[in-house]
Amino acid sequence: MTVAAITSGCSLESLAESSGVVSVVVGYQSKTINTVTAGTLLRAQGYLERRLSDITSRTGTRYAVRWQDYDTGAPITAQMLAEKIDIGSMGDYPLLINGSKTQPNPLARTEMVSVTGYSPKGALNMVVVSPDSPATTLAELAGAKVSASVGSAGHGTLVRALDKAGVAGVDVLNQQPQVGASALESGQVQALSQFVAWPGLLVYQNKGKLLYDGAELNVPTLHGVVVRRSYAGNHPEVLAAFLQAQLDATDFLNAKPLEAARIVAGASGLPPEVVYLYNGPGGTSFDTTLKPSLVDALKSDVPYLKSIGDFADLDIGGFVRDEPLRAVFGARGLEYDAARARTTNPSALAGDPALASELWLDGTDATQAIATPTALLQAIRAATARGAKVRAAYVPDTELGTRWFADKAVWVREGGDYRPFGTVAGARRYAAAHPGAVTVSYRQALGGSL
Repeated sequence: MTVAAITSGCSLESLAESSGVVSVVVGYQSKTINTVTAGTLLRAQGYLERRLSDITSRTGTRYAVRWQDYDTGAPITAQMLAEKIDIGSMGDYPLLINGSKTQPNPLARTEMVSVTGYSPKGALNMVVVSPDSPATTLAELAGAKVSASVGSAGHGTLVRALDKAGVAGVDVLNQQPQVGASALESGQVQALSQFVAWPGLLVYQNKGKLLYDGAELNVPTLHGVVVRRSYAGNHPEVLAAFLQAQLDATDFLNAKPLEAARIVAGASGLPPEVVYLYNGPGGTSFDTTLKPSLVDALKSDVPYLKSIGDFADLDIGGFVRDEPLRAVFGARGLEYDAARARTTNPSALAGDPALASELWLDGTDATQAIATPTALLQAIRAATARGAKVRAAYVPDTELGTRWFADKAVWVREGGDYRPFGTVAGARRYAAAHPGAVTVSYRQALGGSL
């Protein structure tokens, strides 16, 4: 084989010295599913190895890929600082920390070269509380203990949201996502603020309920790819192959989201229903281009990073570099500027995106697109009446547009229509502004959707 995918701890450096093989070390987060096109899905499908194999066929140069899986972006940055990871993917706040920390070392210095997935409003990060918590707003977290991975995208959202709401006195415990999940379940913390897929996973498992959707900030959140400049300079063909492979994975996910979700679920250990919540149509926008709005969002994150720790100034304009991705687009005959200008989700359900819902029945190989949430409730009633089992159902939040589980949503009945919301606070805001609207449970909405 011309390309070896190495997962053991063997030294690629010694391999390179003895055989002339170019090593490629990729750091990723298997459970951070907005990076799957540069991580879990990319690895599972073997796209990078195939692209590098093409180079071997042309030039004779051989490559060995090693994949390193982490829970957050911080250890990836640490390994890049040690010059032990060449390419990595992580969320917006970790990306900035990565660029800031690596810039003093010419061999470790990184640049951001692509986006994996993004949310134009910030729905990738959420705050959840225990299922029996009486809290319905961020204000009720004053004086509480909240678990977050300090410096992560979830932590950044928490800091900004508390600041916007004027909430003080929150004790943030720096914990890895899985540790925070256990702390929430045991009552050691009153809330958890994390990036995907943790909020959706806890709610799906009935171990949490959504308190705050990051989309309320209405600030784009994103995940992206960084590469060590020295490595890219020495091996530009590897970076080009990686970006080509990322486009392969992105095209596959957008064309076959359900199949992609099953692959990611199998590789990450996450439930397919949770993966599909985010990777399905109308969820995360998987688009590699470095859009000006996303670069501006990175710039707006800097003051919050400085407020939570020692953050050296970073020239965002110099850190974000789209020339390698432009070249890859050109090699494919694609117009980069046209793609960068598009703001619609590349994967969406048919119909009005503010209403389009989706039903996934157990034992089926496809999902059903449903025009409205009210029609979805009717379809669920009809399916269960004939003995079918609902595997998952997804609806867009009426206020924010965030894709969410229908059975975990808070519903509002207005006339003959039923409107879903991710949080109690969102449902209350709508009901207060619409006389006659009444908050109901999912079971009540299901029973009344005639």
